[in-house]
Amino acid sequence: MKRYVLDSCSLLAYFNRETGYESMIEHFEKATGSTQNLFLSVVNWGEVFYIVYREYSPSKAQEIAGVIDTLPIDIILVDLELTRQAALFKATHKMSYADCFAAALAKLRRAELITGDKEFEQLEHEIKINWLRH
Repeated sequence: MKRYVLDSCSLLAYFNRETGYESMIEHFEKATGSTQNLFLSVVNWGEVFYIVYREYSPSKAQEIAGVIDTLPIDIILVDLELTRQAALFKATHKMSYADCFAAALAKLRRAELITGDKEFEQLEHEIKINWLRH
């Protein structure tokens, strides 16, 4: 079964109907059909929440959190192994700490990272990236 990790960019693309949202719909359909697994670090869940909270409103952030709960996504809690890998990515690359958690989860779960965030280009030699496109 194929495994994918979502970052905040992929979820925000879906919610905002930005580049790649059609691809996200396909991933959700496949995950519902049990042909793939979707993972999201709780840190990236928090990133989506605070971005929506700031850019829209507290009520919109709550609404989005509720929608995420209905999607076929496994929310992964942070443990020492995941934090250590994220810290190594942060120490050796110029990227946000939250993005480091998405990358670390992809590496540890041997999964593809779904994103449209160009910041991940620097990790293409370490993790497989599934780029969001039209």
